[in-house]
Amino acid sequence: MSKTIKPTHRAVATSAEAAFGEVVKLIKGARQRIARVANAEVIELYWHIGQYLHQRIEADGWAKGTVEQLAAHIAQREPGRRGFSAQNLWRMRQFFQAYPQSSKLSTLLREIPWSSHLHILSRTKREEEREFYLHMTVRQGWQVREVARQIDGGLFERAVLHPPKASTALKEMQPQAVQHFKDAYLLDFLALPDPHSEAELHRSLLMNLGRFLTELGRDFCYIGSEYPVQVGGQDFALDLLFFHRGLNCLVAIELKVTAFELEHLGKLNFYLEALDRDVKKPHENPAIGLLLCASKDSEVVKYALSRTLSPALVAQYQTQLPDRHMLAAKLHEFYALSAPEIVTPKARKRKARKG
Repeated sequence: MSKTIKPTHRAVATSAEAAFGEVVKLIKGARQRIARVANAEVIELYWHIGQYLHQRIEADGWAKGTVEQLAAHIAQREPGRRGFSAQNLWRMRQFFQAYPQSSKLSTLLREIPWSSHLHILSRTKREEEREFYLHMTVRQGWQVREVARQIDGGLFERAVLHPPKASTALKEMQPQAVQHFKDAYLLDFLALPDPHSEAELHRSLLMNLGRFLTELGRDFCYIGSEYPVQVGGQDFALDLLFFHRGLNCLVAIELKVTAFELEHLGKLNFYLEALDRDVKKPHENPAIGLLLCASKDSEVVKYALSRTLSPALVAQYQTQLPDRHMLAAKLHEFYALSAPEIVTPKARKRKARKG
C-alpha cells in the first residue's frame, strides 16, 4: 500500500520562491524606482525654495523673522507636512547658494537624499570638496552614516594630499584602476588592540567584512580568505581574495602589521603570477595586488613600485580617525603652493628694476 508523502515546509517555501519570486522582484524594483523619483522631486523642490528665499532676501531684505513667518504659514496651510521649519528653510537657501548653477550637477544632486546633503553642506568648505563627496556618495551608494564617516575621516583631504601609490605596470595596463583604490584605508570599526598581530587583523576584517567591503568600494566582491595557491609541490595561502566588477579582475590583498618592506612586494608579485596562470578566467584582466601595511615610507614605496612588472599598489591602514584639523591645514598649504603667484603692479615694477 503506497504512502502519501507530504511536502515539508522547506520544500513548500522553495516551490513558492520559484513560482512567485519574480513577482516579488518586480514589486521591490518598482518600490526602489518610486523612492528615487520621490527623492529627486524633494531635492528639486528644496533647491527652488532655496532659490526663492535667496532672491527675496537679496531683493526685499527678508530676514530671520520673515522666514519664521513663512514656516508658520506653511505649517498652517499644510498641516502634518514635515521638513519646512524655519531652520530647514535656511538650509534650503544654503543648498541653493552651494549649487547656484543647478544644471552642472542637477542629476547628481537629485540622486542623494536630503540628510546626506546636510552632512556635505555642514562639514565641507570648498566647492571641489562638496562635488567630490557628491560623486563618491552616488558612485559608492553610501548611506548617510557612511557619508558622515568618510567626511570625518578626511577622505577628500587624503585623496588630494596622498593619491594611491601604484606601480608603473598597473598605470599602463589599466590606467583607470587607480581611481578605485586609496593610499590609506580607514579601519576604525575593527577596534583592534595596539599592538595587534596579523592573525588579529585578519580575523577582525572577516568579522566586519560588510564594513570592510564598504571601505574598499562598491564593486569589490569577496571571494575567500587564506585562498589556497599551489605552485610546484608547495601550498601557499593568500590572505584575502576579491573580484572587482568594474575592472573585471581578481584583487589579491596581503596584510602586514609592520611598516612596508621590499620583501613584501616580492611575495605579492608571486601570488599575482600564480593567480594569472591558474585562477584567472580567459575573459578577465590580469590580477591586481594590494599590499596593506601598518605604515610606509612613500619614497621607498615609489622606488619599489617603479620597477616592478606586476600591477600592484601599496597602501596603509589606519585604525583611528585622522586629525581633520591637521589634514585641513596641510591641504590649505598644498593649495597655497599649487596656486599661481599673484603679481601686483608694484611687484612687477620692482622685478623689472632688479632685472
